[in-house]
Order: sequence, then C-alpha cells, then structure tokens
Amino acid sequence: MAVAGAVTVANLYYNQPLLGDIGRTLGADGSALGLVPTLTQVGYAVGMLFLVPLGDSLERRKVILLLCGCVGVALVVAGLAPSLHVLVAASFAIGVTTVVPQMLIPFAAQLAAPSERGRVVGMVMSGLLIGILLSRTAAGFVGTHLGWRTMFFVAAGLMVVTGVVLRFTLPSAPPVAAMPYPQLMRSLIHLARTEPVLRLHALLGGLTFGAFSAFWATLALYLRSLPGHYDAQVAGLFGVVGVAGAVIAPLVGRFADKGAGRRINALAIAVLLASFVVLWLWGHSLWGIALGVVLLDLGAQANQIANQARVYSLRPDARSRLNTLYMVTYFVGGAAGAWAGMSAWTRAGWPGVCAVGAAMSLTALVAVLWGARRLPAAQASAT
Repeated sequence: MAVAGAVTVANLYYNQPLLGDIGRTLGADGSALGLVPTLTQVGYAVGMLFLVPLGDSLERRKVILLLCGCVGVALVVAGLAPSLHVLVAASFAIGVTTVVPQMLIPFAAQLAAPSERGRVVGMVMSGLLIGILLSRTAAGFVGTHLGWRTMFFVAAGLMVVTGVVLRFTLPSAPPVAAMPYPQLMRSLIHLARTEPVLRLHALLGGLTFGAFSAFWATLALYLRSLPGHYDAQVAGLFGVVGVAGAVIAPLVGRFADKGAGRRINALAIAVLLASFVVLWLWGHSLWGIALGVVLLDLGAQANQIANQARVYSLRPDARSRLNTLYMVTYFVGGAAGAWAGMSAWTRAGWPGVCAVGAAMSLTALVAVLWGARRLPAAQASAT
C-alpha cells in the first residue's frame, strides 16, 4: 500500500517540472500554462470530496482497481495531447482519479489491529510523502532525457502494474456502510457536526499544511533572489532533503498507538514552529534552508500521522468519509497557506513568509493545547 500510494500520488506532481517543455511544444505560456498544475489539484479536491466516500459504501478493492485504470487512461491522453486544451482536461481527469491513496489509507487502517493502526498508517503515509517529494525529481530526469510525453506514458504503465499487483495482494473487503450515494454525501455533514475530535484534528491538519505550503510556494522565488541566483533545480533538490521526514512516520505511528497522540501533535507543531525560526535566522544560506526543511517536513509529517491515527479510530464504519472531511480541510488549509505565503512574499519578502508559517504553526499549537481540554474527558485522553 505504501508503494502504491507513492506511485499514484506522484501523478499529481509530474507536470510541474515539465511545464517549460510543455509550453514550448504546445505554444503556451503564462497563466494559460499554469492551468495544467492548477486543474490537476482542483481535480484532486473534487475526487476527494465525491469519490473517496464511496470507499465506505462499495467494495474498496474494486473501486481502487477501477480508479487505477481510469487514471492510466487519463495519463495516456495527457501524453498524446495535441493541444493545451486537451492537456488541461486530461490533467483535471488525472487529479480526479488519483485519489487512490486516500482510499488506501483508511483501507490500511481497517485491516490493521487497533494496537498497530498508527504504525500502519504511518508506513503508508511515509510512502505518500516520498512519492510527493521525489516525483518532481523523477519527472525532471525523464523529461530531460526522453521528453515530457514519455513521463506520462511511463506513469500510465506504472498504474497498470500497480493495478495488477493490488488485484492480487489486497483482500476483498465488503462495504462497511452500504447506503445510496445521496445519503452517503449527506452523512458527511452529520459527521462534521457530531465528531469534535475530527474537527480539532482537521483544523490542526489544515493549519500545519498551510504553514508547509507557504514555504514551498515561495522557496523558488526566494532562492532566485539570493546572491547565487539559484534555479528551480536547486529548489527541487530540497525535496530530496525532506525525505528525512518520511523516515520517522512509522515511529510516530507507534507512539500514537500507545496513546501519546496529543503530545505528539504538540511536539510536532512545536518543531514546525522552530523550523520557521531557523529559516528566518539562517535562511540566507543553503545549509540553513536545508536544516529548516528537515525540521519543517519532520513536524508536518509527525503531526499528520498523529492526526490520521486518531481520526481513523473514531468510526470504523465511516473511515473513508472521515478521511474525506479531514483531507478536504487539509488541502483548503494548504491553498490558504500558499496564497498567504505569496502575498507575504510580495509585501515583506522572506521574513513575511516566515511570519506566516510561524503564525499558522502557533495557532495550531494553541488549538491543540486549548481544544483538547474542551473535548469530553474520554476523547481528550485518547487525543
């Protein structure tokens, strides 16, 4: 599941380092070319909201295999795209159907014993993070040597292989909450209203991913402004540095299994806050940025694992829907953080970006310390 999650989530990011080559081939630039990565992310949000809940009402393995096939077709269309309009439409379809990881995570939580759920979720999440961080590196290498279209064809082939492997390795799982689709979607509102622990951890996820996104949305601009005028390739290499954060995911999960969830949240968010202090004080050097990136990814990843381990323990019959609510909030926070980071960059430069990240981290730290006390005693102790 960890490998499948890494290979699948990478589909969302292959296009980013290839945009220059795509623009030259299809005769596009500027805001029109920016629709390719934008519509990919919009499609992902749409898929999370409208497709991921089906994991509760349908047999999960069948849904996952169907989505692997659909995203493979979308990737082939992207590779064959004769115009930017076709590529944008294919990119949206890639985003919608690349929600396989968001079905694998609750599936893994369902299969794991309660005492091992955090460790298992952490292992699958480590795969996702590695896929996100290394996808741009892989796309840049393939695009440089074989052309940008080849990257999409390679990705499609990986989806076929992934689907075949999952067909023979994933167990068949009957629906945990068979209900009509309209009722399934209405139940999202009910869950949001009746699960305070979900609301707290969704808030923590959104704030910390917002801080994370404020940094990554502005890093390339900041590196270009330094005396070395570093290019996008250098910015991409910092993604490799961030893989260190993925290594700790299963370890964090083990502590979450032992009931240390709230303490992990608080410590992880404190590390995230410290990363922006490091980036502000020593961000003028590449080594200072590298140290900040390690702390940033470590804090964000540890907080994410603790959040998801707790959320998946709430309602065994609604894990896919709980994941939908959590991840939609998570990505809304990320979008808000990216916007705030760019705005701060234009007005106050790098100190402004660090201030945005620190403010969102501090707000999350206050939320976990104050919010847990307001939960019912049993819930607070588990959190």
